[in-house]
Amino acid sequence: MNKKQKRQLALIIIAFVILAVAAACEHFTNMPPQAYTAMYFVSYLIIGLGTLVKAVKNIFRGQIFDENFLMAVATIGATALGEMLEANAVMIFYQIGELFESCAVDRSRKSISELMDIRPDYANVLRNGEEIETDPYDVKIGEIIIVKPGEKIPMDGKITEGVTSLDTAALTGEAEPRAAEAGDEVISGCINLTGVIRVEVTKEFEESTVSKILDLVENAAAKKADVEKFITKFASVYTPLVCLAAALTAVLPPLIIPGETFSVWIYRALTFLVISCPCALVISIPLSFFGGVGGASKLGILVKGSNYLETLAKAETVVMDKTGTLTTGAFDIERIAAQPGYKDAEILELAAYAESYSHHPLSQSIISAYGKPFEAGRIVDVKEIAGRGVFAKIKAAASENMCAKAEDNAAGEVANVYAGNEKLMKDIGISSVPTLENTVVYIAVNGNFAGYITFADKIKPDAAEAVKKLKQLGVKKTVMLTGDKEQTARNVAAAIGIDEVRAELLPQDKVNETEKILAEKSPKRSVVFVGDGINDAPVLARADVGVAMGGLGSDAAIEAADVVIMTDEPSKLAAAIGIARKTTRIARQNVIVALGVKFAVLALAAIGFANMWAAIFADVGVAVLAILNSIRALNVSKFQ
Repeated sequence: MNKKQKRQLALIIIAFVILAVAAACEHFTNMPPQAYTAMYFVSYLIIGLGTLVKAVKNIFRGQIFDENFLMAVATIGATALGEMLEANAVMIFYQIGELFESCAVDRSRKSISELMDIRPDYANVLRNGEEIETDPYDVKIGEIIIVKPGEKIPMDGKITEGVTSLDTAALTGEAEPRAAEAGDEVISGCINLTGVIRVEVTKEFEESTVSKILDLVENAAAKKADVEKFITKFASVYTPLVCLAAALTAVLPPLIIPGETFSVWIYRALTFLVISCPCALVISIPLSFFGGVGGASKLGILVKGSNYLETLAKAETVVMDKTGTLTTGAFDIERIAAQPGYKDAEILELAAYAESYSHHPLSQSIISAYGKPFEAGRIVDVKEIAGRGVFAKIKAAASENMCAKAEDNAAGEVANVYAGNEKLMKDIGISSVPTLENTVVYIAVNGNFAGYITFADKIKPDAAEAVKKLKQLGVKKTVMLTGDKEQTARNVAAAIGIDEVRAELLPQDKVNETEKILAEKSPKRSVVFVGDGINDAPVLARADVGVAMGGLGSDAAIEAADVVIMTDEPSKLAAAIGIARKTTRIARQNVIVALGVKFAVLALAAIGFANMWAAIFADVGVAVLAILNSIRALNVSKFQ
């Protein structure tokens, strides 16, 4: 508990003790009425003064019909009728309900407040050879910052020097540290755990990952779900009507019905006011969605507003991009095919040496698959041929001939190696090579076609599990939209269980296909699109709910999306839908229970079968139950 909550609890305890003593004196002693009446007043002022002051202030602000006004009128009226015990009890239980609300909100804010801790306080920038501590807002693109162990990375950038491990838990929800070294991209908000690193800044602080995440979370509450909007409108109409009904209840029956007294009907009207207080609805519904947003953030799922949770819960069709969403975007070697006179290992070695200076993803895959250190001096010359591939002069290994065709070399020592696409082969006079659907690198040695290497975009480990979970959640159809080749797309879809494939699409084609899918959906159901690239941004904005892969996704995609998955795991989409459905279910439960109990007890109060104690249950009791139910939205362990 914070200081304010502890103070509130202390006032509740003190007021309750004084009230208990006063009640005991009234019923079990011969103490003069003035003595225990004074204790009742002291108890009431201790517990109720704050509410009375708020009610008066709100009246002057034009906010008359709120819970403070209802509690003030009901308790002052009960006191005037001589029901001091009940007036105090109403106020004490009301404050207990307020304390429950405050603690529940704090708990639901906890995961989000932890997320706020990722905001860096300073950056150590290297200027004129000196390390200067400065505000992250003052650091420019291209400057070098130094990040020491235990410090937050303040800016997005690329490591230029140093090796370390990073704690990314605040951004991704993943507890396992991530290794990072020179050449690796790093994002702001991570904590540097081990070594000192130097980072070249690639984005200004306003555009950095940490700034965007904080902005998403801070603005999430502004976008209300339909059920929240309904409750807000409902309360604004409901409360004045109830006050009018209470006033009529207090005045009309004694004037119309012979023998009825004002004291009885005023008491019933006051009971009516206590019951009618909309606290349970006004508090618990936003709290449910706030809990859902906070719970999702624990798993590295950032939701930009509770309205998106509500729409996500209605997901009927899930449309997904392929590369970077269902696949890693990193290519693995699928097959090495050597021509007669060459061996597969020789083709891989030639390709690795030829590509050793390239940073192209295919080059990196070849080098990784080769997995051996390069021998110094073997690479005589390397030239990159734009849009085609690379040319390299490579010496034979010292211990053995590099390949069976090495004798074709001048002096048998240096091979002229070409590695690239089909156009490159045609440029050097090789007219016929196998035409393949896969991504492929062709290898030629001294003008002779030597073989080829095919690649497959690696499917993410949890992609198939993600599709399976979506179907278990009742998602009727999964669709892949991709710019990749038809056969490649169908192979990926078959491997992970996607229902429909639409391939070889340009960005505008993806939008058109999404429009068709939206036209086919059932009423009051939604279409969810998941993507990560710049070309996905228009579709993310057009879908009912756009979900971006935030860890590696483009800035444009993250900006256009309604939900961001920081871990880049497609299975987190199923978790997001599960959390959304749980949250909306809890919100609806609260509406049904709160309104059901209130209307039932209101009806009983109007005919004299419900006293102030029943009113306390209908107001504070139902509010506490609704708050406790709302807290369940924070529990997302089953979705991990």
